[in-house]
Amino acid sequence: MSELKDIATQIRRDIVRMVHAVQSGHPGGSLGCADFLTALYFKVMKHNPDFTMDGRQEDLFFLSNGHISPLYYSALARSGYFPIAELSTFRKINSRLQGHPTTHEELPGVRIASGSLGQGMSVAIGAAFTKKLNNDDRIVYSLHGDGELDEGQNWEAIMFAAHKKIDNLIATIDYNGQQIDGPTDKVMNLGNLHAKFEAFGWDVMEMEGNDMDAVVAGLDKAKSLTGKGKPVVILMKTSMGKGVDFMEGSHEWHGIAPNDEQLKKALEQLPETLGDY
Repeated sequence: MSELKDIATQIRRDIVRMVHAVQSGHPGGSLGCADFLTALYFKVMKHNPDFTMDGRQEDLFFLSNGHISPLYYSALARSGYFPIAELSTFRKINSRLQGHPTTHEELPGVRIASGSLGQGMSVAIGAAFTKKLNNDDRIVYSLHGDGELDEGQNWEAIMFAAHKKIDNLIATIDYNGQQIDGPTDKVMNLGNLHAKFEAFGWDVMEMEGNDMDAVVAGLDKAKSLTGKGKPVVILMKTSMGKGVDFMEGSHEWHGIAPNDEQLKKALEQLPETLGDY
């Protein structure tokens, strides 16, 4: 577990350095979900960095909240999909690492363009349905912001997944209570998400998303619930900006970059563990 924690710390360093370098990007949600994506890519998923778009006989991951691309790119690079040095091109002209992931740049690991919020649930369910039709027994994972559940397309997809018994899907909601315009309770109160998903016919779990032991145990439990006739959702409690004290818990860091002094303070809290790009 200590190895996973070291990887997550390095990924957090990558995130703040990438966003600082171009003075744009989304550090808050990226930092908050770093433990989750580290556990997925370095322990839980069966995946192959020798990338193929179809991903047959592999677990698949879809990032719906595409604005947390710094995290996604770091996890992909650190797990061998493309050179780590390429992280230095984040959000630059002609880079494969654009602000929101796209397939146009043909970056290994990226299967959909994401960031038009509310669409990833439909895509992940479609991919999981395809695996069932192809008698492929691997699992599809997806990550979604809680704020993007404001979009109605999610709820159509959520209803479809239960109806079609898409039980090879584990969708995770980054339940940090923040979205771009403020707290979710004030922008659009989500109410009781646990009860909502249960009413739509899903198996519902809750998980602490900033405790690596809890994340690994939670994902193992979620895997044990697959194959039983219901899609699985994890409501993952995280703190936006986790790992950098002055960024934690506020929507203010949803989409702004640290300045030079703030970067210095952030990196002091995130020791270099795997080597910087």
